[in-house]
Amino acid sequence: MKTNKVVDLSLLVNADTQVYPGDPVPRFDPHSTIDRDGFNLLSVSIGSQTGTHVDAPYHFDDAAKKLDELPLDRFVGTGVLVDARAAGARGRITWSYFKPVEAQLLPGAIVLLHTGWSAHCGSPTYFDNPFLDADACAKLISLGIRTFGIDAINIDETPDSTHHGEGFPVHHLIADVDGVICENLTNLASVDFDEPFISLLPIAFEAADGAPVRAVALQLTP
Repeated sequence: MKTNKVVDLSLLVNADTQVYPGDPVPRFDPHSTIDRDGFNLLSVSIGSQTGTHVDAPYHFDDAAKKLDELPLDRFVGTGVLVDARAAGARGRITWSYFKPVEAQLLPGAIVLLHTGWSAHCGSPTYFDNPFLDADACAKLISLGIRTFGIDAINIDETPDSTHHGEGFPVHHLIADVDGVICENLTNLASVDFDEPFISLLPIAFEAADGAPVRAVALQLTP
């Protein structure tokens, strides 16, 4: 196979990277320097859900599989982009958004919800993200979908002082079938080719609820 194009779908992680309310703030501190030690080495402190990351089922269920217990094929596959940019702030992504790509929703596909909300990353508006409707999620699961991605901080509604949310139903539905969720994707508009090969492979953290990923979309040809 030949790689014709690689699209980076990952947020840059630094000390200013926006995190979910209450999550650890990233820290990057020089541990060694060339002047002092002959080499550069960073001390990095981040939460498991920092930047573009995947959630393992264990994130919402103590009895569910942890990150290192999942098969690696959960994190790679053919992507199906779903144009949900019309959903808007706190809009519900219902099944109507999936109808144009329904024929592509095959077992093993990776569903990518393109909301355009990554444009708001770094601002308070980022927490007013569109979110996947639970009934639509259940239908996707019935079709054999086990890997979900979104270019927003949360695939569920993000609660705040005026929006109580719905109890993270989509996270629970996906966890119940050993599925995975990738959040904080970006640059989905640049995936302008058919049947992108998606890689969401995470750092191999042991017994973790999730981990950062370097998410990419590849255009492959024989």
